[in-house]
Amino acid sequence: MSAKALPLVISAPEPRTLDLIFTPPQLALFRRKYRIVETTPEGVAKLPADVLAQARYIVGQPPIAPETLEKLKALRCIFNVETNLINNMPYETLFARGIHVVTTGLVFAEPVAELGLAMALNLARGIVDADLAFRQGKELWGGDGNQTARLLSGADVGIIGFGDLGRALNRLLSGFRTRTRVYDPWLPPSVLAEHGVEPSSLDRVLSESDFVFVVASVTSENQGFLGADAFAKMRKGAAFILLSRAGVVDFAALMEAVRSGHIVAASDVFPEEPLAKKHPVRALPGFLRSAHRAGALDVAFKRMGDMVLEDMDLIDRGLPPMRSKRAERETVSRMRSKPVDRN
Repeated sequence: MSAKALPLVISAPEPRTLDLIFTPPQLALFRRKYRIVETTPEGVAKLPADVLAQARYIVGQPPIAPETLEKLKALRCIFNVETNLINNMPYETLFARGIHVVTTGLVFAEPVAELGLAMALNLARGIVDADLAFRQGKELWGGDGNQTARLLSGADVGIIGFGDLGRALNRLLSGFRTRTRVYDPWLPPSVLAEHGVEPSSLDRVLSESDFVFVVASVTSENQGFLGADAFAKMRKGAAFILLSRAGVVDFAALMEAVRSGHIVAASDVFPEEPLAKKHPVRALPGFLRSAHRAGALDVAFKRMGDMVLEDMDLIDRGLPPMRSKRAERETVSRMRSKPVDRN
């Protein structure tokens, strides 16, 4: 088959790159099976009309105006490899035309869940602080170093949000025999019960948990919904672990709850990223910090390539995508997550 006869793919995966999401053999296969037109997200709308008319797939999440979409006559699927669904394209028109919008975010669920578990164990046992004290010759031996230590095993755990990340976290926690309550207003109670967790109100998750994991996406309805009142409801000394997006919390109120000694906290995400060098959270005792690195493992990025290739093969054969997660008509326009600013 000549190169011009191959299905055309517009590649605009920024902030990802094709080398990041594909292994060399995967990338070679990708280039053999498809004609790849590489551009920037902003450059998609400026591509020649014949390129837009022939494009079967887009890899990335470029802004797509209605007039650009009108030119994409052959488009079958948009593969969002940044994984944050944002309201930058006419989803209603896409769905009406039967065009799939999918995200490869599932690849991050296990890596993020593992770091969340590590953070919970650290907050429970003071591992980082004990190590720092040891380096400074100020370590406390035996029971003297465990005055605030607790067990995760058998603890009351609350999870806020129960998508791919919440489910991956629940699988890891099962080995700790936790009593797990979940609040997720987008899921019916029967779905939660099928996963062995107790469907609960937000108040119960906050007030009856030793550890609270926040894995909810940011939407138009929940920005900053965890504020001072929410933290005041938590058990004294409970651990709050933020893994999804900082936009769901009132970050100043979270810092104050930690500063007052009411709770301890850990976060992999922050209101501005990268975080200002003088941001007060950097020096806040009782707060464990991670620089949005929970999911950024090479093995996770390479799984994206597998997902994209397998789903393209299915669509090429007239079948729906199965590996990537499809955006839902009723919820996609509510998403408010945003990528990390790398500038």
